[in-house]
Amino acid sequence: MSPRKAVAQELTKEMVMGAARELFRNQGYQQVSMRKIASKLGYSHGSIYYHFKNKADLFYAMIESDFKLLDQWLDDVMGEDVDNEGKFKGILLAFIRFGLTYKSQYEMMFMLADEEVKCYVSNGPNESYEKFSNALRQLSNREVTIQQTWSIFLSLHGFVSHYCHCDETFEDVENLARSHVDFIMKSIG
Repeated sequence: MSPRKAVAQELTKEMVMGAARELFRNQGYQQVSMRKIASKLGYSHGSIYYHFKNKADLFYAMIESDFKLLDQWLDDVMGEDVDNEGKFKGILLAFIRFGLTYKSQYEMMFMLADEEVKCYVSNGPNESYEKFSNALRQLSNREVTIQQTWSIFLSLHGFVSHYCHCDETFEDVENLARSHVDFIMKSIG
């Protein structure tokens, strides 16, 4: 039996999720195995099983972590010391900023078309959408319907989706993002 190879650092869940995210994004869920993830990291595939029982468990943990991060961004805006209109705009801009700051996470959260993994992306989106919807209703000076909330989400999603596949950062398109948010604000009165 050969001695265990020394590693530069202990393998963490975050390291595994980062490597998996990149592979899933570039190759698709079906094409990625636990062995491929381990190989990318330079570890044995057995070391990944210490953190995740299988690829589906890894994917689920990754997506849940990403939605919790988005929720934290929305919570941060809600905690700001500005008026309701400022928070409303802040929520919309935070969604765009999140999507363009974490492009690969955003794509996995909202744009992955693989049928096998859709069942793993169930609770996180619903909870985040509900948080988003509640924030809009709470901050608006008039009733925001479910249809309006959905239209706002789709408008933001369209903006983020367009720039997800470009090299631009949020800072590069911030003026466009602000104009887009102003347009949305005017449309709901």
